Amino acid sequence: MLSRVNLPKALRYDSLAPIFKQWVAPANRVLVRLALRYPGWIFLNILLGFSGALFNGVSTALIVPVVISILGQELPSEENAPIIQTLLSLFDGVPIAYQSFAMAGAILGLIILKDLAVYASNLANSALNRRLNISLQQQELQLLLDVDLDYFTKTKPGDLMKRLIKDSTTATSVIGIVINIVISIITIFVFLVLLISISWQLTVATTLLLPFPPLAVQFLVSKAKQFSRELNAISRDYSSRLIEIFSGIRLVKSTATEEREFGLLKELLTDHEKIEFRSKMLSLAVVPTSEVTSIVALFALIFIGRSLFADQLEALSAVLLTYIVLLYRMLPIISQLNGQRENLARSIASVEVVHDLLRRDNKTFSQNGHLSFTCLQKGIGLENLSFAYPGSPDLVLRNINLFLPKGNTLALVGSSGAGKSTVADLLPRFYDPVQGQITIDDIDLKNFDIRSLRRAMGVVSQDTFLFNATIRQNIAYGCSHVTEEEILEATRRANAYEFIQKLPKGLDTEIGNRGIILSGGQRQRIAIA
Repeated sequence: MLSRVNLPKALRYDSLAPIFKQWVAPANRVLVRLALRYPGWIFLNILLGFSGALFNGVSTALIVPVVISILGQELPSEENAPIIQTLLSLFDGVPIAYQSFAMAGAILGLIILKDLAVYASNLANSALNRRLNISLQQQELQLLLDVDLDYFTKTKPGDLMKRLIKDSTTATSVIGIVINIVISIITIFVFLVLLISISWQLTVATTLLLPFPPLAVQFLVSKAKQFSRELNAISRDYSSRLIEIFSGIRLVKSTATEEREFGLLKELLTDHEKIEFRSKMLSLAVVPTSEVTSIVALFALIFIGRSLFADQLEALSAVLLTYIVLLYRMLPIISQLNGQRENLARSIASVEVVHDLLRRDNKTFSQNGHLSFTCLQKGIGLENLSFAYPGSPDLVLRNINLFLPKGNTLALVGSSGAGKSTVADLLPRFYDPVQGQITIDDIDLKNFDIRSLRRAMGVVSQDTFLFNATIRQNIAYGCSHVTEEEILEATRRANAYEFIQKLPKGLDTEIGNRGIILSGGQRQRIAIA
């Protein structure tokens, strides 16, 4: 497979890492590592791009000489245009009567090959982008499922959704944009080689004139990058607010604050659209600005060519015309390159967001133990336990000592904020104590495998969460193999059997988002089951 191509050792990431760390920005290293997983696809993209550039350049260089030949006009001498004569010499073996048809057919064939190469390159780019997007999102999802609960208490759900979906897609598109930039540069290089071969004097003049279009575009690109960051911030706030409203829609309606929430959303939408419009204005201005300045440079070049070849203008008119056609075909590619730069500038903000999401140094991860938990033998103990939430210097629990024997029931009573829920959160290792330890059968809780430990526990919180699925699926959640009888027995023990049987489809009843069709007590019973 293309994604399994083995790179030479000198080109692998571990060998190139010191160079990347020195020259590649930290946020971009995420994409570099991701891209190097698919070297075959990247190589195929660039190879097809180079092929398309070569076919494009040669076919363009042949157009004017072939038209002149068909019209029966005299072609430029080898002394004045060696590259043109070299290309035309390929048809020396064709009878003179058929040379014009052969040349026209060759141009048509080269154009078809160019279009096929471009089409294949776009397909390869799309396939690569799809793989990159899936790979990046899997990496993000794995990190989010491994990170401690503290991260989710500090991050808004809307912000996470935006990062996972929009920012990830935009970030992976950067690799495709960079590949397209490389292909555009290769195409421009091929055209430059042909232009230099025709007239180095005109190419020098072109080199002096062509920097003006990029300079005109640079200002627009820098402003677009600034707007992109502002759009990211507003989109994040809008998504977060929207999810909060929909999650708390019962509270919004019960307090009759629909108009207030609508006003806040409307303000965010208005700000977003204003910045989006200004960003779009800049984006739409990039290509026209580039084209206008390029055309001005082209006309300046024509007058320069007329001055350079004033004495032999008639003899070199075909050469000058070929040069202008090549240059004219190259200008849209330069405009395209400027557009790609603008897209790259707009997408960089998402790369920075994804880099921050994938960072591990600013998140907490619980170290997994090596012992598999099977069942409780003696009891659970808290020994000189103290706890403070990550990032906070204040202790929530201080020097707690407690032992709960197997088979006993413990009720923690205290005022709000006394730490009752915190103690419960420490048992499944949602957090780890800062001092002391929790033991199960005299074994430190940290020595147990987290997944085996949590599978043996049942947690029912005050704010019960149920999935938008059937009652059966919610009860069996987390149990890979469970029978119908086991589910029914669980409902009986949780005193949920009777009201479930009265529902339209029993266990197969869809309960809606967060179990909205059930009462608070019914949701608690489903959670207990």
